[in-house]
Amino acid sequence: MNQISYNPRATRPWKLFTAASFALAAVMNAGGIYFMEASFAAKGFYAMATLMLLHTAVSLTKLFRDEEESSRMVSRIEEAQTERLLRQAAEERDAA
Repeated sequence: MNQISYNPRATRPWKLFTAASFALAAVMNAGGIYFMEASFAAKGFYAMATLMLLHTAVSLTKLFRDEEESSRMVSRIEEAQTERLLRQAAEERDAA
């Protein structure tokens, strides 16, 4: 029971695009906060809110990835157990 497993990989252009998008967004956000006509306290609030939003986005991404990897591992374990049971049943049937 061999199955072809699809394991997606990020290509180099996609990694570069993603990094450039992040850098551009960070620069635009920092520039927007810096040039905003508001008090220093308001700018600090927006900067902290931005950092918290970034941290939360990274944490959510890691959570979803970890759940996906966990479900893949559980599926592989269940598949191995099923194969073992089928093999044992076939051996018992052939022995009888």
